[in-house]
Amino acid sequence: MIIKEKYTKFTKLNKLSGSIVFFANKKFEIKNLARLLNPSENSLIKKNLNNKNKKKEIFSFDISHNQKIIVYSSKDKNNYFEKGGAKLYEFFKKENLSKIHVLGDTIENSDNTKCLHKLVHGMKIKSYSFDKYLTKKNSEILSLNIISKKKIDLKLINHLNAIEKGICFTKDLVSEPGNILHPDEYAKRLTKLKKIGLKVSVYNTNKLKKMKCNALLGVGQGSSRGSYIVTMEWRGNKKQKKPLAFVGKGVCFDTGGISLKPARFMEDMTYDMAGSAVVVGLLKSLALRKAKVNAVGVVGLVENMVSGNAQRPGDIVKSYSGKTIEVLNTDAEGRLVLADAITFTEKKFKPNFIIDLATLTGAIVVALGSEYAGLFSNDDKLSKQLFDAGNKVEEKVWRLPLHENYDKLMNSKNADMQNINYVGGAGSTTAAQFLQRFIINKTPWAHLDIAGMAFSKYAGSLNSSGATGYGVRLLDKFVEDNYE
Repeated sequence: MIIKEKYTKFTKLNKLSGSIVFFANKKFEIKNLARLLNPSENSLIKKNLNNKNKKKEIFSFDISHNQKIIVYSSKDKNNYFEKGGAKLYEFFKKENLSKIHVLGDTIENSDNTKCLHKLVHGMKIKSYSFDKYLTKKNSEILSLNIISKKKIDLKLINHLNAIEKGICFTKDLVSEPGNILHPDEYAKRLTKLKKIGLKVSVYNTNKLKKMKCNALLGVGQGSSRGSYIVTMEWRGNKKQKKPLAFVGKGVCFDTGGISLKPARFMEDMTYDMAGSAVVVGLLKSLALRKAKVNAVGVVGLVENMVSGNAQRPGDIVKSYSGKTIEVLNTDAEGRLVLADAITFTEKKFKPNFIIDLATLTGAIVVALGSEYAGLFSNDDKLSKQLFDAGNKVEEKVWRLPLHENYDKLMNSKNADMQNINYVGGAGSTTAAQFLQRFIINKTPWAHLDIAGMAFSKYAGSLNSSGATGYGVRLLDKFVEDNYE
């Protein structure tokens, strides 16, 4: 369902055709009810409010043959109106409602304009669907009329619209099948971001060979497709010397390589590039809203396939950093991609910090499920900033330990390190320890393992099932609160 919203001033209730949304406080009282309605309408609504099911957040009743009253009341404190918008959208969809009037003046909040914009924001995020390959698409339109005496906040609207576009772009990328969004196509799509003001540079297989990015190239050598590092730069602050850096794992399809994955659910391995998609969505959001920061996004794009040329367990490769890696398991490929991408980012851009995102380990799902992303970091300040931002937008992170005893488990007898811990346990932590070895110059760094958050078989509070777009709102809030 496509949402088309407009903002208008109040008119008499009996002149509005379609359903009408009121907001009730915790006592199920509606602000300004007597002023907004005539006595008979007021009496009817009060009567229905008194007879309501107080456990429900949303309830409705008819006041005429063609007009429905919808009352929304929530006990949620965080992101009340974003989540409220998502819940209302689901209600409209269930009830097959296509024309809605939202009475913003019934919101008991001094900044009800902001609340209304957040409400619409939540509806739009929730309304996302990936129907690109359906022959019969849902062309239904939800006409949304936002009624308020206060002027709209155009700056906030543009900000929220930019985030929405970033999230949707991320979801689109993650939702694409592997035969469509292979590394070659992915790199082409990213070059189109030049149109919104990003500086995009593509390092193809030949360039990466000259740069000796052998850890990344090793992952992709079994594929008929190319391997890439793509950089996206946003320059929104001339005074800022060091950019903010975000690095994403972009394994467009992951068979596991020679260490082949089980057939069941392998189709989900199109999602293994979600970390890169979040970085892309974030950079698009920052560019569209003209964020007053300098930021760079770096994504490593590969396809981990099985062929006669595929990397073997036991192979030793020399990374971009110069450190050697014994590849004991070809299904621990994401960390190899990130290893080169992280060192490349640190050397080339000398950033303020590096945050990498990846659907890196199944172990993080065992540890945290789909409630938190795993956070690993060498910097307490950076960790706290991410934790706080995550709580504000309810894209939560949980910090897990790094320690030299875990690091030792990644030592190899035949190379500087091995790519997997075969001793057992602490799979997510040892993967993070591996990545930390590629921070050469002690740059503040954080690793977000989003394997449990990037996609879901079930709908969430702000998402439909499938790609969630997790991380775009988190990182945008992180940037906004701490670096703008």
